[in-house]
Amino acid sequence: MNISTKSTQPTLTPERGPRARTRKLMVKTASRLMQAGLTPSVSEVAEAAEVSRATAYRYFPSEVALVHAVVDEALGPILTWKGKSLDAEARVLDLFEKSLPRIAEFEATFKAALRLSLDQWARAQGGTLGEEPRFTRGHRMDLLGDALAPLRGKLPDESFDRLAQALSLIFGIEVYTVLKDIWRLSSDQSSEVAKWAACALVRAAVAEAGLQVATKSEA
Repeated sequence: MNISTKSTQPTLTPERGPRARTRKLMVKTASRLMQAGLTPSVSEVAEAAEVSRATAYRYFPSEVALVHAVVDEALGPILTWKGKSLDAEARVLDLFEKSLPRIAEFEATFKAALRLSLDQWARAQGGTLGEEPRFTRGHRMDLLGDALAPLRGKLPDESFDRLAQALSLIFGIEVYTVLKDIWRLSSDQSSEVAKWAACALVRAAVAEAGLQVATKSEA
């Protein structure tokens, strides 16, 4: 994803005062419902939070805006992660170690967001989505780009992008969907598999680039 780590939430709400408290209440209520396995509409969250629908829609004009806010809240410290090591593999491992427990903690929330994305895709395929805002997921392009920064300029651009794309397959709720739901692994076991695969991908890309460089120099 070329997705910025900037918040995807609406900016019309002040950071303090009664309006901010109302917005926080709505996000907290929506988060509770999503953690229970639901993908609530703005109206449903308004009812659960005992907020008028008119007020709710001033903060969140669509279900997509509301889910984005809840997802950003769930991601929390992941959004501000910055790599410190000069070694790409160590940075990738650190990103996974810091992020996966948080993703597991809010697994139901992220799966609810994934369900919304898949539902919109199905309705778009059937021509019934209309003008509804599209739910675009994730910040993983920026995060993985930061993690792989030591390799930028050392790997060919195509190889760098391919590595980031491969890592994106195992960084996010999808890894738990596959390993927990299909393989019946625990969250910890799933995380270990994801970290092993991430390190293996980085090593493979580095080794491949080394072979390419050696071949070019010999020529």
